[in-house]
Amino acid sequence: MPAGAVSDERLKRLQWRCRRGTRELDALLGGWLEARGTAMDEAQFAAFDALLDRQDPDLWDWLMGHAEPPRRDWQTIVAEIRQQAGLAP
Repeated sequence: MPAGAVSDERLKRLQWRCRRGTRELDALLGGWLEARGTAMDEAQFAAFDALLDRQDPDLWDWLMGHAEPPRRDWQTIVAEIRQQAGLAP
């Protein structure tokens, strides 16, 4: 495992946390984690973990571009998710 990479156990915990109340959120969050998970450093892991503490309506609004997350690290993650999903302008 590369220096700074997160363990498989921690990734599995995040994968579980990506399972939300809707298929759309599951796909957006889980798809980003699948694409980026093994490349995340500790700071990105902690930011994504904290992002997942937010309520689904907040996450949905951010991911759909109706609002902007309050933290810069969350803004970066949301922008990457939106771009990956083809939602970014």
